Amino acid sequence: MKVLFIAPYPANESPSQRYRFEHYLSSLSSFGIEYDYRPFLDIDAWQIFFTPGNYGRKIAGLSKGFFRRWLLMCTIGKYEFVYIHREAAPLGPPLFEWIIAKIWRKKIIYDFDDAIWIPVASENNKIARYVKWFSKVASICRMSYKVSVGNTFLGEYAGKYCKNIIVVPTVVDTIKSHAQLQDQDTDTPAVGWTGTFSTLKYLDIILPAIKRLQEKYDFTFIVIANKDPQLPLKNYRFIYWSKETEIADLLQLHIGLMPLNNTELEKGKCGFKAIQYMSLGIPAVVSPVGVNLLIITDGENGFVAADEQEWEDKIGKLLMDKDLRRQVGLKARSSIEKGYSVTISLPVFIKLFE
Repeated sequence: MKVLFIAPYPANESPSQRYRFEHYLSSLSSFGIEYDYRPFLDIDAWQIFFTPGNYGRKIAGLSKGFFRRWLLMCTIGKYEFVYIHREAAPLGPPLFEWIIAKIWRKKIIYDFDDAIWIPVASENNKIARYVKWFSKVASICRMSYKVSVGNTFLGEYAGKYCKNIIVVPTVVDTIKSHAQLQDQDTDTPAVGWTGTFSTLKYLDIILPAIKRLQEKYDFTFIVIANKDPQLPLKNYRFIYWSKETEIADLLQLHIGLMPLNNTELEKGKCGFKAIQYMSLGIPAVVSPVGVNLLIITDGENGFVAADEQEWEDKIGKLLMDKDLRRQVGLKARSSIEKGYSVTISLPVFIKLFE
């Protein structure tokens, strides 16, 4: 069997791609599957695509991407399945998907891990709201043989248009990458958050609680991201996110936070921040939104905070008690091994190609 993987970004660069399907690729040969991987953007375009300005280089990168996609359309005949992560092209209608499904009559496996049908765009690319063609998500679902989604909320949406829905959670490799456990034996724990510039807004939910907690306890608040929010805190440190140091940076946290608003957009998220923290034995405190309530049982393998006072109380409880952090962290690690690891989810992923 030969499978074509189509994705927006170069291999081993985008967290979405790395944790949705790339960490399965090395195992495919064991199941008799050969594959080719074709991103839309090359590495040069990827490095500037989400930065301010650089419009000429962005247009050139997009033009090259469309040229490569048209060349790729001439080779579709040799594949039995075409796995498309998010979209074949970032702009316009689902033309390439239509060619694959209707002209070549190939089986599309369509994968997404966010509510990508909701019109949003990053601050650095606001024009994308007007040119991205968000309605194509439903169209691609209709053309697909199967749809792979990160949670049941996304599955309910996709199920309106495709009858074959498989929930493949976004997971971590607990053997190769997320294999270490945090040592909670410290009297000066660090509380932290990781994300991208587009999700920095969620820090506003917890900032008042963190300010009050820093008046009571000695701890540092750490943000790991690709942009420094410069939070007005007494003890604050920013770490620029890097995939090379991702695990080591996360292991500087003793408590991990995942605040979210409660809207349709957030219900589509797959709880990945919590999964990363938990896999490393770092107890997570999360908002009671979407899949978070499936991943975490409050007070056992993590904590759920519904309002400002609960954020303060539950973070404070963990700050005061290293044994509690260790106990919850071990249960969190066990939960990830049993439900959100590559080892557990690989057989589910392989079922996409049956």
